[in-house]
Amino acid sequence: MSIWWSLHLRREAASVPLARRFLLGTMETAGVDPDISFDLSVALSEACANAVEHGGDRTALGEPGDTGYGRPAADSGQYRVTAYLDGEKCRIEVSDSGPGFPARRALRPAAPSEQQYTRPALPAPDAEAESGRGLDLIQQLSDHVQFGNRPGHGAVVRFDKVLKWREGALLTV
Repeated sequence: MSIWWSLHLRREAASVPLARRFLLGTMETAGVDPDISFDLSVALSEACANAVEHGGDRTALGEPGDTGYGRPAADSGQYRVTAYLDGEKCRIEVSDSGPGFPARRALRPAAPSEQQYTRPALPAPDAEAESGRGLDLIQQLSDHVQFGNRPGHGAVVRFDKVLKWREGALLTV
């Protein structure tokens, strides 16, 4: 058995704990080990907080379908969280309609297996900075991470973690 769900949330601070609680409730009900659930919920909170803070007011990049070079594109005021629990793995994806990751992150072309996504080379976070450590934290709490841009559509953060199950869990491998 597998479980998946998708939430469309407003880019408001109150949506972050909502998404986190939804994930924790799903994982608890399914029987996922609490330590794994906690790690994924913290990573999800970081990804959602980034979508809330940076996921809107995108400036068009002159791509087909955009409103025009340098003018603001339509901002839905929302972001999407999708989670898949399937046997041995949980995959979470957070996508927004913002400007995406900046070019200075040295985006490389996507490999065929990554579809339209690209992964930036992340600089070492500044321990004294007020922000900028969230992406690094997501990497540390997950087994596999992809950060990238969907051209003309915003940023996407996708991360996976191998699951451990409590005794008698509903979703076991």
